[in-house]
Amino acid sequence: MIIYPAIDIMNGRCVRLYKGNFTKCTKYQISPINVSKKFKQDGSKWLHIVDLDGAKNPEERQLNLIKKIIKESGLKVQTGGGIRSFEDIEKLIYIGTERIIIGSLSVKNPNLTKKIIKHFGPDRICLAADVLKDRNKYKIAVSGWQERSEINIYDFLSQYHQLGIKHILCTDVSKDGTMLGCNISLYDNLIKAFPELYFQASGGISNLDDLKNLSTSGAVIGKALYDGAFTL
Repeated sequence: MIIYPAIDIMNGRCVRLYKGNFTKCTKYQISPINVSKKFKQDGSKWLHIVDLDGAKNPEERQLNLIKKIIKESGLKVQTGGGIRSFEDIEKLIYIGTERIIIGSLSVKNPNLTKKIIKHFGPDRICLAADVLKDRNKYKIAVSGWQERSEINIYDFLSQYHQLGIKHILCTDVSKDGTMLGCNISLYDNLIKAFPELYFQASGGISNLDDLKNLSTSGAVIGKALYDGAFTL
């Protein structure tokens, strides 16, 4: 399993949201660059960056900060937040980003998303399959998790699986930032349905047993590290 320590950045600072809600934001005093260096020191190979400013407005994407984090930490970086065009991806690749996460675009404009996957290749792209539960079915969340689409996660993954997509970041929005444990059964069922895909679990990881019980190929960890529940 690959551990992806997470940095959510907003106005140049490290923050954490509760269930993706911008009004429930915890701000941390340590700088994103120092956090990334500490993750590297503790043995991490990858870093997961969510650009919350870019998510709200692509014109305010924190490219300079992300570039500096990549350069000074020496970590491989996957990042996302408001990716809406070829140009957004090209800019991130230019500054050294290893993998780009596509979320709402994959639901709102699947044709463009398919062209992006074909052009940049499946190793460069990670689909964000963020889900909200609706009557025992998991539906894809969009627009910064504030809206629930009517698309079932299995139907969503099926259409992109045919294109050769490899990496899937799946967040149970109801768990994100809660420290209440992750949705083990969700990931087990997804892996049974799509054994060829590389799933990253995200949301609710609170202790090492959560990681031991996960069958995913990766896990994104944020609040548990910042709050000292365990260390890398």
